[in-house]
Amino acid sequence: MNFFDKVRSGDVRVVVVGAGYVGLPLAVEMARTGIRVTALDKIQAKVDALNEAHSYVGDVSDASLKELTGRLDATTDDSVLADADAVVICVPTPLRKTKDPDVSFIMDAAEHVAKHLHPGQLIVLESTTYPGFTREMLRPRLERTGLVVGKDFCLAFSPERVDPGNPTYGIRNTPKVVGGCTPECLKRVEVLYGRFIDHLVSVSSTDAAEMVKLLENTFRAVNIALVNEVSIMCNRLGLDSWEVIDAASTKPFGYMRFYPGPGLGGHCIPIDPHYLGWKLKTLKYTARFVELAEEVNASMPRVVVERVVEALNEHGKAVNGSKILMLGVAYKKDISDMRESPALDIIDMLAHKHADISYHDPFVEELSVLGREIPRKDLTDVASYDCVIIVTDHSDIDYRRVVEEAQLVVDTRNATGSFRSEFAGKVWSI
Repeated sequence: MNFFDKVRSGDVRVVVVGAGYVGLPLAVEMARTGIRVTALDKIQAKVDALNEAHSYVGDVSDASLKELTGRLDATTDDSVLADADAVVICVPTPLRKTKDPDVSFIMDAAEHVAKHLHPGQLIVLESTTYPGFTREMLRPRLERTGLVVGKDFCLAFSPERVDPGNPTYGIRNTPKVVGGCTPECLKRVEVLYGRFIDHLVSVSSTDAAEMVKLLENTFRAVNIALVNEVSIMCNRLGLDSWEVIDAASTKPFGYMRFYPGPGLGGHCIPIDPHYLGWKLKTLKYTARFVELAEEVNASMPRVVVERVVEALNEHGKAVNGSKILMLGVAYKKDISDMRESPALDIIDMLAHKHADISYHDPFVEELSVLGREIPRKDLTDVASYDCVIIVTDHSDIDYRRVVEEAQLVVDTRNATGSFRSEFAGKVWSI
């Protein structure tokens, strides 16, 4: 039975390398359509949890894992790659301290894949990287086995579009971009992904697919930087930036709503523009919008801290020794994901100013910042804090009650927008 017949019949074997925020939801969606999927991960604790139907990813429930018993399993043994008809690589792609791309996780995965690469196999990379990586780096490494792309095996790139905590769009109903190294590669990834994705968007090459991902998140980073700077301007002008943005959003054409905040978080938006900027530097081009957006967005935690200092000063208090409650520390609302959360930078800056910091977040049970354990508190004694900083606007918090009981609130998310005017002088925004 050839690859296409296997996919159509559901008799295809898929290995997903990397069982994290990207790989696990993808593996689950594949398995729901009847595909036999194995999650390959180096972390034994993750493998044990999956095999016991315990999820560590917010968008995947224990119940969904139990339903997939027999179709989804996990292992740390890369020999499972030898029996795979398709391999999907979903490993992290962080930045080095120098802000250069760190593709070591992909290349490590490629070593394992190459060891078991065989004719007829499809390899798909989902990890975010720079345009040209699949063609220039991954393809040569796999072809060192003597097998040729498009003839002996197929290679494709499909950027992940996972939005943790999104109740509307998941793996299946989010359009999926796919690009192959050759027309045959594209056909194979289309037939596989077409089994569990409602709408595919095919592009001409892996380079184009890689660029799509970077454009999506650079677009967001640049526009968030714009409204972040607008919020700073409005503060200087004595205006409410949220009022201005909401009013501008009533225009039915030529405007798209973005909101300011305490800084960027998550794996994609703070990181992906750096991949694009780095690639262009190798071509002797400076991505000025990208660099400026990064500069503005990276400054926002400091803007928040300056606002806290200003607010405390107006209340006759110094930040040194003040009790401060961080309300929400995850990078976005209603999830537990702490990756690149601006709360971490805000805590670090306040700690260096000798503030006494605690936090409340219904989704984050433990928090450590640069080796410093931050105590987790409930909301029964809000009045005891000199300042409450709303960093993440989780849905299940009574913000009016918080404001009524608190001495001082700095709101970075407009969680108090509908009633802030009632508490002039008590509630500060950015």
